[in-house]
Amino acid sequence: INPYGETKVMMEMIMHWADKADGIKSIALRYFNVAGASSDGKIGEDHHPETHLIPNILRSAISGDGKFTIFGDDYNTKDGTNVRDYVQVEDLIDAHILALKHLMQTNKSDVFNLGTAHGYSNLEILKSAKKVTGIDIPYTMGPRRGGDPDSLVADSTKARTVLGWKPKHENVDTVIATAWKWHKNYPNGYADI
Repeated sequence: INPYGETKVMMEMIMHWADKADGIKSIALRYFNVAGASSDGKIGEDHHPETHLIPNILRSAISGDGKFTIFGDDYNTKDGTNVRDYVQVEDLIDAHILALKHLMQTNKSDVFNLGTAHGYSNLEILKSAKKVTGIDIPYTMGPRRGGDPDSLVADSTKARTVLGWKPKHENVDTVIATAWKWHKNYPNGYADI
């Protein structure tokens, strides 16, 4: 329902036709919401501008500026805010290694969803961030953003079964805790390194 999703479908079609036309084998890994940081707190998200939910919540917790906004409270979800599946970045690294091994063993193109199969609303993520940080993070409710679906949650059964992928960070509190460690260590991102 948005250009971002449409470009992902286009890329998968390009990969499909590269296989059919030229025998170029590939694995498409469909990430859901990538979140967290390295467990040691040394590598994390640092985008400019930052658009991801968890880093924006944590930056607001650090700054205390009260400028965090949740976009939309009228979605068809239990609390009216978007629901997303958050997959921890180290779990994605594991999935890449498993996918590469699978491709080398089978020499067959394939597609896998990478997510925890657990959905969390924006308000649930905020609640978890408050719990993990110990900070009451104020927020405002803004209007919906165009193209945001109500809920996106992965069915990662195929990745778990075929690749043997076992995410280690399936609880959102642990995902946020890794991100919090990064943001506390480097409040200005990589400019602090």
